[in-house]
Amino acid sequence: MGLENRLKEHRARLGVNQSELGRLAGVSRQTISLIERGDYSPSVTLALKLAKIFDVAVEAIFVYKEEEEHEEYE
Repeated sequence: MGLENRLKEHRARLGVNQSELGRLAGVSRQTISLIERGDYSPSVTLALKLAKIFDVAVEAIFVYKEEEEHEEYE
């Protein structure tokens, strides 16, 4: 699992596309796309910038979920 996000939902509420959000946050559209797909975990600084842009707590956008450990049985 790892880091899950609701970035796309917050971006839609703000009414901006990936390029516009990237410009506001100081990153590329590709970075925003990678974060939304879960292929890139943002730095703490970027996560805080995004939360400030949306005027929400970081936890409203990003949630870390531990991977479940599976025990193997013989």
